[in-house]
Amino acid sequence: MELRRKLEILADAAKYDASCASSGAEKRSSLGTGGIGSTGGMGICHSYAPDGRCISLLKILLTNWCAFDCAYCVNRRSSNVPRARFTVAEIVGLTLGFYKRNYIEGLFLSSGIIRSPDYTMEQLVAVARSLLEEHSFGGYIHLKAIPDAAPELLAEAGRWADRLSLNVELPTGEGLRRLAPEKDLAGIKKAMGRIRLAGDAARDRKTRFAPAGQSTQMIIGADNASDATILRASASLYGSYRLRRVYYSAFSPIPDASRSLPLKPPPLWREHRLYQADWLMRFYGFSADEVVDGGVDGMLDLDVDPKLAWALKHRGRFPVDVNRAPREQLLRVPGLGRRSVERLLAARRHRRVRLEDLPQLGISLAKVAPFVIAEGHRPKALDRADLRARIGPAQLSLFAGA
Repeated sequence: MELRRKLEILADAAKYDASCASSGAEKRSSLGTGGIGSTGGMGICHSYAPDGRCISLLKILLTNWCAFDCAYCVNRRSSNVPRARFTVAEIVGLTLGFYKRNYIEGLFLSSGIIRSPDYTMEQLVAVARSLLEEHSFGGYIHLKAIPDAAPELLAEAGRWADRLSLNVELPTGEGLRRLAPEKDLAGIKKAMGRIRLAGDAARDRKTRFAPAGQSTQMIIGADNASDATILRASASLYGSYRLRRVYYSAFSPIPDASRSLPLKPPPLWREHRLYQADWLMRFYGFSADEVVDGGVDGMLDLDVDPKLAWALKHRGRFPVDVNRAPREQLLRVPGLGRRSVERLLAARRHRRVRLEDLPQLGISLAKVAPFVIAEGHRPKALDRADLRARIGPAQLSLFAGA
């Protein structure tokens, strides 16, 4: 098959995997070595879509042939799609060629399972090893790890890759058994544990092992898992395996879909709200149960962001005095992000902060004013319905002012 046609098939087949991001890579450059690329500096700018996806990597599959028959996967064994497979040399050549043309900053490489998990993992590792050993490639490399591959292959993958990812796919073992019976959630978590332990050991020895850590992906809306179930699963993964990121990918109907799948995708706002909720858990001190507190049937409110939804549910905790409240309390105020809180804390060391000072700190008065006390300002008593009507429809993203 012509190389260009392979690229069309295998780049398209990789688009459903959201678990790629280049944040956290060690600084590495091939300048002065006669090689290619760098993970940092002026030559690379990692761009992210609003939902967090990295858009600067060559994102392809080694092959879309697969021995597994996961109902939600377009590349499943029984799927009627064009098939293709790259050789190791072809992927290496494409990566170097695209990099030299300044189209990409690195490589995200995944694959269907061919022959065996070990064979597939060996092929993925061979690509990364060739790029670094033979071509002194300094760009970013993200490899999809195969859960059932031998531990020594996972260890070698971490030696060459900047990041490894293992997709749990669905938040519950029951959902995975129903839609992907050849996969095992316990086995996936066991492989995640091996990667974490290898990373911990490498840090102790001050040696290199996947310096950007590991990530995973959950498909949203393919099963009946609630947002509460999804976020609790994410919190457990973060705590147990030190994941850098859990990615959420809204289920998209695929050709020749199984009858066990829904006919329509979930609203994209659900994916967006899950990312916002995940951000609250990682950077704002919220627990999974707090984020979904008050939701209907364990689902996040699609009309307002989860931080505002929590504040409306717990109106008795407000207003918060911006001149006295500790950082942890300020971080829970709608409209205050991490950076704006730091600016606020710095400003109040010099004088008492007034309401009119907040816009100068990059803070939106429309969203924050009903929830704070400032010098000369105390908000009017507004009930939850009033606040929702005033703020909800026109609200900015959770990340505004962050």
